[in-house]
Amino acid sequence: MGIKIKTQSRKNPQDLTAPEKFYAAAVSNGETDMEALAEMIAYQSTLTDTDCYAVLRSLEYNIINELKQGRIVKLGSLGNFQVSISSEGKVTPEEVTAADVTKSRILFRPGKKLRNLLGNLSYQKAS
Repeated sequence: MGIKIKTQSRKNPQDLTAPEKFYAAAVSNGETDMEALAEMIAYQSTLTDTDCYAVLRSLEYNIINELKQGRIVKLGSLGNFQVSISSEGKVTPEEVTAADVTKSRILFRPGKKLRNLLGNLSYQKAS
């Protein structure tokens, strides 16, 4: 089974008078939450689903705390999490202060296995 796609029309943001074009957009096939992941991991190991869930919650808690400290969190072949910021531009380095930060976000850089997954996906049009 592949990734389902739907057709979506979009305007050209650089030329609003141009006719709309149609593009493929991925359609979600549901969600998997932390409880379900814990059950899957428990089924594949000797741990209980409660133990797995506790480890996943602890992982979440510790990733958040490490990111708050400005650290890059490396999860092996899964990938890395890192905080990134945007700020107002200033003429000299001395003018830049913490008050100039306008936006922050969390970057996720997938590891090699996740990046390779993207090259091996199949797609089918949703009905």
